[in-house]
Amino acid sequence: QVQVVETGGGLVQPGGSLRLSCAASGMIFDLYSMGWYRQVPGKQRELVARLVSTSTNYADSVKGRFTIFRGNAPHSIDLQMDGLKPEDTAVYYCNVQLRETILSPRRDYWGQGTQVTVSS
Repeated sequence: QVQVVETGGGLVQPGGSLRLSCAASGMIFDLYSMGWYRQVPGKQRELVARLVSTSTNYADSVKGRFTIFRGNAPHSIDLQMDGLKPEDTAVYYCNVQLRETILSPRRDYWGQGTQVTVSS
């Protein structure tokens, strides 16, 4: 069993900042990547930022404004969001790709999602 728990999010004014945190726990043999996706009603879920080993990649829309980095706890990441815009409003989901045991295939696990609203 693997659990993915997100914290953070909320309401912020345009230009403001928020930090999201995500932690994975449970049976983890090999953690391949952790990242953040977001989704608005009627649209597909899209990648925001992803951390694979020491490599990061970002959606073009958030480059220079968002930063993904490893958290202090094992199997955790943070997403620092600065210069927030109304179009960043969405439900943000943490994604983890890992293997539970040496015999397990790599699988995706998702958090429950956290709402980020950017509005004046």
